[in-house]
Amino acid sequence: MATPQVAPQRHETLLSRIREARARTDALFELLPPNSFYERPIPERHRLIFYLGHLEAFDWNLLAGALGLETLDAQFDKLFAFGIDPVGGGLPTDVPGDWPNIALVEKYNRRVRERLDECLAGRLSDPVALQSGGAELADGTLLHTAIEHRLMHAETLAYLLHNLTVERLIPHPATAADPRPAPRQQQATIPAGIATLGRSRGDGQGFGWDNEFGVQEAKVPSFSIDVFPVTNHEYLKFIHEGGYETPGYWRPEDWEWKQRQRMEHPHLWMSRSSSRATDPDAQWGYRAMFGTIALPMSWPVYVSHAEASAFARWARKKLPSEEQWHRAAYGTSEGKERAYPWGDALPDSPSDAPRGNFHHRRWDAAPVDAHPAGASAFGVQDLVGNGWEWTSTTFGPLPGFKAYAFYPGYSANFFDGKHFVMKGGSHRTDACMVRRSFRNWFQPHYPYVYATFRCVEE
Repeated sequence: MATPQVAPQRHETLLSRIREARARTDALFELLPPNSFYERPIPERHRLIFYLGHLEAFDWNLLAGALGLETLDAQFDKLFAFGIDPVGGGLPTDVPGDWPNIALVEKYNRRVRERLDECLAGRLSDPVALQSGGAELADGTLLHTAIEHRLMHAETLAYLLHNLTVERLIPHPATAADPRPAPRQQQATIPAGIATLGRSRGDGQGFGWDNEFGVQEAKVPSFSIDVFPVTNHEYLKFIHEGGYETPGYWRPEDWEWKQRQRMEHPHLWMSRSSSRATDPDAQWGYRAMFGTIALPMSWPVYVSHAEASAFARWARKKLPSEEQWHRAAYGTSEGKERAYPWGDALPDSPSDAPRGNFHHRRWDAAPVDAHPAGASAFGVQDLVGNGWEWTSTTFGPLPGFKAYAFYPGYSANFFDGKHFVMKGGSHRTDACMVRRSFRNWFQPHYPYVYATFRCVEE
């Protein structure tokens, strides 16, 4: 069977999207003065210099074979090939001197981009040459992979930079304090119905990662769910009532981790113990991207899965399963499922009001009630953007899972029962990845990602 072809204009669109994705990550690196590239803002991750080289090395390692290219620098191809999974294995022990200087990495990046761009431009304009690169090059899969991988790292880089002290970043206008009060939490009743996870191969809906394929239909009994993600204001009540001091709210392994890390509050919160304010809530600060502000009560709280689960037990509720989250987000009373919570209009379609805080629009979160135009058919708000939402579902394959041969470990390496599914997206998630089938995942003791949650009652 002949390899499906992609129209020349579609390939040109993909090349344009590659350039756009590069511009996004380049802009993030421009926030760093030279000496900050060797910082390690998150102990479990590589130093920032790794990510400077990783994005180009990934593109090269992914595309060079299909394009018939010989290596430009085998040492850098390998050095910058793989990141670190923060589960197990201990913390990295390298020192700044173990890494090459910035000029050498930037030279490598320039050479990789120039060579790939030159070859891609020639191949994509020649159908015969394009066919010789294999099906995944001809149908655009490899280019989509390079684009979305880079955009994922644009989000990862954002929260890595967020963990640097402000002095380690090029000065940038700070986010203003947000005095907007938190909305009163409400519950939406979700009637029993079907939730469809995943998608069919060849469904004509464009690119997807391997874990998105395979269709799983689940009958979901009626339940109620929070209309809004849990806010900083709501989470304060958990803290005031001893949530971080009561082992009964935590799984034993979560309590041990919390104690070992000496965690007493969410990662981005700052205790102002010396504050003279009489209001106990005013004694909390918040580490926004470019400075400290008063704790924004209407923003979603960003916490680890362990913290979210402890809150849910304190509230005598649960985290939603992946199926429940899908039903609340995409279901309707009539049984038809929507492509997005608000309907079938694409995320970047014109709208009188924004449907969510995603696609790099802000450096920080926004009030959870700021995007009513993005509500689901059941009135559940803020489902897309403003923070990935934890579920109680461990990350695993959908029926008929098949890994991509060119990236066999992307999902399969994490089918270990130690990672939980996240849905929705954050303020730094690109619009292309807020599709219904997209699944994110992290381990429960990772507090750095822009992740929030909401609770359900069954």
